[in-house]
Amino acid sequence: MNMPIWTNEKLGTMKRAGLWLVQEIGVGNTFTKGQLRDAFPDTAQIDRRMRDLRDFDWQIDTKREDVTLDAHEQRFVRQGDPVWEPGKATRKAGTVVSASQRRSLLTHDGHKCRSCGIGPGENYVGTDVTSQLDIARRPVRLADGTTELQMIIECNRCRVGDRELVADVGALLGRAAALPAIEKKILRSWLEQDRREFSEIEDLWAAFRTLPADAREQFKDGLE
Repeated sequence: MNMPIWTNEKLGTMKRAGLWLVQEIGVGNTFTKGQLRDAFPDTAQIDRRMRDLRDFDWQIDTKREDVTLDAHEQRFVRQGDPVWEPGKATRKAGTVVSASQRRSLLTHDGHKCRSCGIGPGENYVGTDVTSQLDIARRPVRLADGTTELQMIIECNRCRVGDRELVADVGALLGRAAALPAIEKKILRSWLEQDRREFSEIEDLWAAFRTLPADAREQFKDGLE
């Protein structure tokens, strides 16, 4: 099937936005909100229509996902479903998250990123970059071997880094079953509290791992 031209006003705005990205911007390249609005001067909320493409496996990063971008820039990272083709723009079940669902997820996940534990608006260690929490969809392989998509709260950094990650509940259960009884007891206490207190030596190790190579050597020399 031939790809239509993005200027074809008979197409829906989301379809035209996808075609504009493919035909005018190109995968891997950046664009600005100004460029987008200039291309669609008569379309209200064109930003939102473009964001709708993410429900069809398109990846369009902002500064939230890619800290190298300026606030007004976005990057066209991946083309997803060809939404301009018949039947391809049907919204997939479960892709829309309501405001009440979002509040419930934030509450359930403790208003923190489940991957790194950072809270909303907190600075990442050693940087002036603040975190933003959002909903990520994570493939989860259940104990019975089936896989389903589940939602989780993650920060902008972890959401990007974990895109290809599949959580394997069965594998985790297998590892837990092999633990000695005392370690299982400790693990259960962490699960019940949904937190773990780290010792000073563990905090030092984590901080050491973040140091550049020369600084790591200086730390080791100083410790000796």
